[in-house]
Amino acid sequence: MMLMNSKLQIVFTSSLSSFLSLKTFSLSTILSANSSDRQIQTINNDFWSSIFIATHLFESAMQQLVPPWLEKLLGTAFFSVCRTHGAAARSECNMYCLDCNGDAFCFYCRSSRHKDHQVIQIRRSSYHDVVRVSEIEKVLNIGGVQTYVINSARVLFLNERPQPKSGKAVSHICEICGRSLLDALRFCSLGCKLVGIKRNGNTSFMLEGISSSSSTRVISSSSTRRGEEELREGSQQDIYPPTPPPPPSTSSTRRRKGIPHRAPFGS
Repeated sequence: MMLMNSKLQIVFTSSLSSFLSLKTFSLSTILSANSSDRQIQTINNDFWSSIFIATHLFESAMQQLVPPWLEKLLGTAFFSVCRTHGAAARSECNMYCLDCNGDAFCFYCRSSRHKDHQVIQIRRSSYHDVVRVSEIEKVLNIGGVQTYVINSARVLFLNERPQPKSGKAVSHICEICGRSLLDALRFCSLGCKLVGIKRNGNTSFMLEGISSSSSTRVISSSSTRRGEEELREGSQQDIYPPTPPPPPSTSSTRRRKGIPHRAPFGS
């Protein structure tokens, strides 16, 4: 893992250094009084060739850290009604195929078009897209991303969520968006981790020993079908730990006295 991260940093640094060096050399040569039009054209071609090579090297290094389907997944709109099966009961498009890397589709499309493909199911909590940890961790390294327990299932969010500013001091925040975190982690979502990789290259989505061309594993169809209706509309309070019940009272409970009876009058 560290080897791939170091590779990205070396490629990015060397590409940037080459770019800046060539740019400085080109400008100094162009400004020279002895430069001919042909020399300027040659330098200009070399300049743009260097940019192309640096970009290609950087993209190649990024493929070692990020699977090719992730960015498309994070930008996909889910939970629209399927155009083909709109009249059916389970027609919402909440499935995504890692093999096809296309648009979202519904339960019935999966049965007919993606039967033997690697598919993950997207769920919702407070109108934000989430995915179960038990599904996504089979194909993605989710280290450093905050997870939450909602409806008895551990999930994580796909993208950054807006958070109103609060005057309260927080111990842990997301490195990218500044959202408060429950644990000492780096990111609040997969989207923020992706931004962190592109900025620094000091982390990765790839699992140990798996290349970008084979970064997905077989996802059991039974695991994706279980609890399909769970997490559809989870509440925000489910994300945070519940308030503990008050401690039991230490004082002894008084017994209620019986009905008082008046003493009989003497005769």
